[in-house]
Amino acid sequence: MSHQSRRVLLTTGQMWKQVQMGLRAFLLFTQKIWSFICYVIKKQFRVVLQHQSVKYQVLPLSPLSRHRLSLVKRKVLVLDLDETLIHSHHDGVIRQMVKPGTPPDFVLKVTIERHPVRFFVHKRPHVDYFLQIVSEWYDLVVFTASMEIYGAAVADKLDGGKGLLPRRYYRQHCTLDYGSYTKDLSAICPDLASIFILDNSPGAYRAYPDNAIPIKSWFSDPLDTSLLNLLPVLDALRFTADVRSVLSRNLHLHRLW
Repeated sequence: MSHQSRRVLLTTGQMWKQVQMGLRAFLLFTQKIWSFICYVIKKQFRVVLQHQSVKYQVLPLSPLSRHRLSLVKRKVLVLDLDETLIHSHHDGVIRQMVKPGTPPDFVLKVTIERHPVRFFVHKRPHVDYFLQIVSEWYDLVVFTASMEIYGAAVADKLDGGKGLLPRRYYRQHCTLDYGSYTKDLSAICPDLASIFILDNSPGAYRAYPDNAIPIKSWFSDPLDTSLLNLLPVLDALRFTADVRSVLSRNLHLHRLW
C-alpha cells in the first residue's frame, strides 16, 4: 500500500472517529434535553393533579353556628410531618419509596453531625390548601419525631412565611417508649378536651387514643385525597365542647394504618 493510500485511510479513520464523537455528544445533549423536558412535564402534571379534585367549599357561618362556636374553646390541632404531610428521602437511600424521576417539591440541604445531607421532599397532595383552611379553624402545632434541624426546615417550607405553623416540637420533645417515639399532648395543651393529633403512626399517640385522628401513610401517590377528605370532619369537630366525645368512637381505625 502506498504512503498516500495510508494517509487517506488515516485521515478517513480520524474523520470517522470525530463523527462518532460528535454523534455521541449530540446524543448525550439530546438525552439531557429530553430528561429536562420530562422533569418539567412531570412537575406540571403534579400541579394539575393537585388542583383537579373538588375543593372543600367553606361556607360562611350562620348566626346560630357563630353563636355555638363562641361557646366552646378554640382547639389545638397537632400535625405530624413525615408520611402525614410530606414524604422525603435523602442522599444514599438505596430503596426509595418514590418512583425514580419524580421531581421533589423542594430540596433541603442540612448538616447532620458535620456531614452535609440533601433531603428530597415531596408534599402530600393538597397539603397547602389543607393548611390554609384548617389554620382558620384551629391553632396548628407541628410535632415530629424527626431531628429539629430537619423538621424545622420542612415546617418553614410548608409555612411559606404565612405564620401558619408557629409552634413546633421535635424529637427531643418525644419520649422513647418500647423502641418508638411517643408524643405527649398534655405538654402542649393541658386541657385534653381541646387538643388532638393527626398522625400516621398510632404508636406516636398511644397514650392519647381518644385525642387522635389516624391517617394512612403517604409516600408518593399523586391521586391521594386523604387531607381533603378530612376537611368536613375537621370543620365539624371545632364545634364540640370535647373532641374526645367524637374521636373516642374512632378507636377501631387506629390499627388500620
